Amino acid sequence: MTTTGPCGVFAGLATLDVIHRIDAPPGPDQKITAREQFVAAGGPAANAAVTFAALGGRAVLLTALGMGALAAAITAELTRRGVEVRDIAPDLVDVAPVSSVAVLESTGERSVIGGDAAAVEAPAPDHGVLRELLADADVALLDGHHPALARAVLAAAQAATVPTVLDAGRWKPVMADLVGGIDDVVASAVFRTPDAATAQATLDDLHERGTRTVVLTAGAGPIRWSQGGRTGEIAPPQVEAVDTLGAGDVFHGAYAHALAEGASLEQRITRAAEVAALRIQHAGPRTWLDALAETLPDLPAPPTAEGRLGS
Repeated sequence: MTTTGPCGVFAGLATLDVIHRIDAPPGPDQKITAREQFVAAGGPAANAAVTFAALGGRAVLLTALGMGALAAAITAELTRRGVEVRDIAPDLVDVAPVSSVAVLESTGERSVIGGDAAAVEAPAPDHGVLRELLADADVALLDGHHPALARAVLAAAQAATVPTVLDAGRWKPVMADLVGGIDDVVASAVFRTPDAATAQATLDDLHERGTRTVVLTAGAGPIRWSQGGRTGEIAPPQVEAVDTLGAGDVFHGAYAHALAEGASLEQRITRAAEVAALRIQHAGPRTWLDALAETLPDLPAPPTAEGRLGS
């Protein structure tokens, strides 16, 4: 896929998501029938990369997939979405995790059961490869999965003076090595650093650890930000939530795209909130991309239709 937009390097988790839209969660020993089913690649870095590509950027994903049918399915779906996939563990077998996702029809809320990168000891990429990738990059996003990869990409981005974003889904041990060197930490308001009991304490701790810019999202609530002694809040668009799966990942991808284009902090938060709001108005992990293309007609059209089970 050829683009004229910014280039983003995304380092972290990619999964295969099997998604069910349901009326109510099943009880013990109960079987239920889903209203709809979807299969797509998932994971924080992967979904952020899809968003970045959909906004017209060149998205390169560094992740650990290994050999096998799951890895092939993940790679194929991401490639169709315009993401360049670079597997850092091609010789490992069956390391690509699977997530089972239930989305409530009535509220759009999601529940996830799945694997992550904790059981995979993926090596860091070759330094020469990273230097080459970061030389062309306008932004690098890390999600903290695959620790050796995260540390290596951050070091290479710092050396190349590439702006960096951390998708801080939850505190992981590697984050102690990352937050001091990351430019922007973007997290949910429920994210906590060790021993921090509140969002404000977490924000203060991140600054003390060396992070200059902190952004805390809160669903439909105000988005808090803090940078260089300045603080503020931005209200996201108020829309009906149909499907919240991956909304945070979409926010991160759009935020990274705006940062790569040189937007101010307030501008990139506003832009990311608008794109995330569009995502949650559409059922399924990729249907929102069609709406994005209609909203921004100069973007390339989504390369493929939604992947569904049983259709």
